[in-house]
Amino acid sequence: MSNRKTSQIIKDVGFDFDWDSRKVWLLDVPTEEIDIDELIWHFDIPFWEKEGTDEYNLLPWEVIKHPEIEKTHYKKVIEADLIHPIDIMENKDRWLILDGLHRLVKAYIQGIKIVNVRKISRDYIPKILKD
Repeated sequence: MSNRKTSQIIKDVGFDFDWDSRKVWLLDVPTEEIDIDELIWHFDIPFWEKEGTDEYNLLPWEVIKHPEIEKTHYKKVIEADLIHPIDIMENKDRWLILDGLHRLVKAYIQGIKIVNVRKISRDYIPKILKD
């Protein structure tokens, strides 16, 4: 993930490897649609950092409910391009986002119920690991 401090909840639900999003983008994987409700659980986990901190301590719900407080992430949400699918991988019996949490938040804010995703097989892990 990064050099940021990782909370126990992220260790519990997250991946056990560090990946390079740029490598994920290069994968030739088809796009499909899923119900946004399968991914909303991400909003309950502090996958982002509050401004001025270096740890995962910000819930996407906080940005959704109070965009004026966390302007950096809200700007990323607003600027997110929904033409790009959300990259997900099965992890611990549910879909976990590899890339696209800001896009997911934008889709939610816009009331979109079905989102485009690329379901990345765990077989690709060696190809997307950070160098």
